[in-house]
Amino acid sequence: MPTILFSAPYMLPSLDRFRPVFDRHGLDLITPEVRERLDEASLLEYAGRFDGAICGDDQYTARVLEACAPRLKVISKWGTGIDSIDSAAAARLGIKVCRTPNAFTLPVADTVMGCLLAFARRLPWMDREMKSGNWEKLPGRALHECTLGIVGVGVIGKTLARRARAFGMTVLGNDIVEIDHVFIAETGIHMTDLDSLLSESDFVSLNCDLNPTSFHLMNARTLALMKRTAVLVNTARGPVVEEHALVAALKAGTIAGAALDVFEVEPLPEDSPLLKMDNVLLAPHNANSSPAAWERVHWNTIKNLLEGLGISAADLKE
Repeated sequence: MPTILFSAPYMLPSLDRFRPVFDRHGLDLITPEVRERLDEASLLEYAGRFDGAICGDDQYTARVLEACAPRLKVISKWGTGIDSIDSAAAARLGIKVCRTPNAFTLPVADTVMGCLLAFARRLPWMDREMKSGNWEKLPGRALHECTLGIVGVGVIGKTLARRARAFGMTVLGNDIVEIDHVFIAETGIHMTDLDSLLSESDFVSLNCDLNPTSFHLMNARTLALMKRTAVLVNTARGPVVEEHALVAALKAGTIAGAALDVFEVEPLPEDSPLLKMDNVLLAPHNANSSPAAWERVHWNTIKNLLEGLGISAADLKE
């Protein structure tokens, strides 16, 4: 009987709904306790015991994959990003890696716009003052007065650009690949180099993949290029930002604020200085929040797993 390591944290609470599918296809499940993700050491404990995996951001390093091969045939990632999986090692070992592209494009783009509006209109801070008994009118900005810089003009970046343009914002973009001229003409986005984008933007949104070119893309040097009134928004991946450099920039007033949904270490450590900063909005890696989108990803993740094991998914509930 093939065995599946089932560790996707968004799916585990609904496991009883999915279990009949696995039973029908004769698949046994290993269901470890997962808070956010399984690290390398945790995965190594299960090495050689499973044929397929349904995972979140588990750390499938080369060491883990080598220990799991040749039994492991497929890793079905819940969601879009696969930066936690050593894809080169998986390819070398013949392990198929699947995901759901563009799974959360709309909720993530909406989250970024929510962060922009929160900072521009000062809504969380006015709410805090009112509930503290202070009738204080804080100055805000209208979004059409602001410039948004989008780092990573992929599917989410493009969706964000369209939303920002609807608010009348000036939009700058930066990417390591050439962006389609039709999209540029449609939205009026101005593609530029990273340094220019950082120095000219009132808001900088990180929407790039995590890869060798984007690791610690935002560091002491690049943060220093931003306006002192600017706000950094990160809904991409935590390591795109060098966190201690960001903390230093926020403390020094190098930038005005940050909205962060992702972090270098998750969950965010309880002693993180970010938790005590008034100019920071924090969320627990939840920009993808959309039960309707989650449901589509749940079933697609199971479909990818079955097909990766050579099992027909034609009768799978969608």
